[in-house]
This record gives sequence, structure tokens and C-alpha cells, in this order.
Amino acid sequence: MPVWCQALDSSLSYINLDLVYYLVYYLVIMIKVNVHEAKTHLSHYLEEVEHGETIILCKRNHPIAEVRPIAAKPSAPRPLGLAKRVFKVPKSFFDELPEETIALFRGEAV
Repeated sequence: MPVWCQALDSSLSYINLDLVYYLVYYLVIMIKVNVHEAKTHLSHYLEEVEHGETIILCKRNHPIAEVRPIAAKPSAPRPLGLAKRVFKVPKSFFDELPEETIALFRGEAV
């Protein structure tokens, strides 16, 4: 097999894997529900979302929204000083901003 065919073949197999992943994820794993059914069985679908499922809401079988769980808040507060001696704030950080930059924050044209 010529070299260009081997390169093409390897890149197509990568694309095929992405397509398979996409099809499995969006057609098999996710729950697709029409709006009427979601309204009728809302508590059931919220339980599914609590367990990590993602639900696609459809209107006349066309996807319109995605309902997924919110990431859990960390149980402990984040410790201070993680970047100590790794990052130092330069003195220029505290200098006054140029007038053009301040005008941009105000929404004024420069």
C-alpha cells in the first residue's frame, strides 16, 4: 500500500472512531424525551439527572435543550497559597490603566 494511502487510512480510522463515539453517546446513552412526556414524568427524569444521566428535550422530535446534572460543589474550601513562590504579581499590575482601556470598560468608542 502506498504511503499516502496508509496515512489516509489511519486518519479515516480516527474519524470512524469519533463517529462511533458520537453515535453511541448521542443515540444510545442519552435519553431523548419529547416535552409533553417530560412534563408528565418530570420527577422521574429529574431522578435520572441526579444519577448522572443527560436528557435531551425534543419538540416534535427535534432536539431543543439538554438537561444535565450540575457539578457538585467541593466539600472542603480551597486552600490558600497554592501558587506561593510559583507566581509573583509584577509591580506593573497595580499601575493605572491607560485611558483607552478605561474607555473600553465604559463601553465608549476610542
